[in-house]
Amino acid sequence: MLPSPAKIVVCAGARTPIGHIARSLAARPARELMRAAVAAILERSRVPKDALSGLLVGWVGQGFDAPNIARVTLLEAGLPESAQAVTVQNNCISSIESVAAASRFILAGEGDLFIAGGTESMSHLPYTIAGHRGQKELRSLEALKSAWAGLPQSTSVRIIDAMEQGLTDPVKNINMAGTAEVCAQMYGISRQAQDAYAHESFRRTIEGWNKGFYASHVVPFEADGQVVLDKDEYPFLREDLVAKPQMLAKAPALFDNSAYRIQDFYRDFGAHIQGRAYGPDTKGTVTLFNSCGRSDGAAAVLVTTAPRAKELGLETLGEIKGWGFYGNNPAHMGVSPALAAPLALKRAGISFDALDLIELHEPFAATVLSIFKIGRERFGHDWEAKHREGKLNPHGGSIALGHPLGATGTRLLLNLLYGLKANGGRFGMIAACAGGGMGGAMVVERY
Repeated sequence: MLPSPAKIVVCAGARTPIGHIARSLAARPARELMRAAVAAILERSRVPKDALSGLLVGWVGQGFDAPNIARVTLLEAGLPESAQAVTVQNNCISSIESVAAASRFILAGEGDLFIAGGTESMSHLPYTIAGHRGQKELRSLEALKSAWAGLPQSTSVRIIDAMEQGLTDPVKNINMAGTAEVCAQMYGISRQAQDAYAHESFRRTIEGWNKGFYASHVVPFEADGQVVLDKDEYPFLREDLVAKPQMLAKAPALFDNSAYRIQDFYRDFGAHIQGRAYGPDTKGTVTLFNSCGRSDGAAAVLVTTAPRAKELGLETLGEIKGWGFYGNNPAHMGVSPALAAPLALKRAGISFDALDLIELHEPFAATVLSIFKIGRERFGHDWEAKHREGKLNPHGGSIALGHPLGATGTRLLLNLLYGLKANGGRFGMIAACAGGGMGGAMVVERY
């Protein structure tokens, strides 16, 4: 091994617009979205393709249409056939992991110029047939077709929605929205506070688009010579929520309605709600409007060393100062950024108060507001003050933008780097949670 002591920097970055599930980008598979992000990086940076050491891609909903999507994308994008290609799966922090992995490769001397990012087409997450090939219905494709009509009634073969299965933790048997309600109940986060936070996310996102911030790094997605989508889709589908915040209150609670009451939620998941018990005044709080949308999109950045960036004449956006990953109870997964952040800050040698900008993933308003609470109480980190001062998600977040699972980490990094460039700040941090109880954070310094 020939380790490198060089500073790790991030240069050009770009992403596709984020499409809402089953809408504008629905027909575009994850590999096509990632290829578009890579093409945008190459065009914006003018870096020679043969200079690249490899490609690392985060992808959650991995499918066999593109086994090792990093390798497939690398070849389809015309990058060097000999280059390294690695697909990363760490749920919603997959593309934070891909950037960290690119940095590790450089530090280990395995290359000096990588594209790292992530992709997701939730519109392509499949319905699957679960069973094993020893069962008579599944011994061959012909046997499956012959048994097709009886599969819904089969006791040995199951037809599964892979998206719902993937968004449910198999250890604690609770879906991601359920983990948000657990946090809301544990930390006393009201429905009104969640709706107010969601409203502000939409307001800031639309303002960011209208003021031209997102034009700095979002590249219109084109196919067959036509622009398919030129800006993030979901915030403008929900634009009325900004002018009419009272609409947020009309959304039904996911776990407190005529079909499933909050009493039922406590019966099923009360063991995870530490320090709280159901009472006559208990209400459900999590809704579709104060949760992030399901999405399609891809994002990427160029990771290299400071000397290599100078040699190639690349614009350097920031230096990676440190990162950290931290696991917690899967039923409390949404608060993991508050736990990963201290680790990343310690490794970077930077205090929370020194941060000029934070980009925090917003899977649910409930989890963000829980982070505000435990960050302050456990670590003295006042995330809420940063938000109030416009230093946390100043241009909106995942609740409004959407959440293309494998791409969100790099989307956060792009927001951070171009946000620091726009406001002149010095230090910034991204942080996100992931299903299974993983949290990731990364600290950068504007170069």
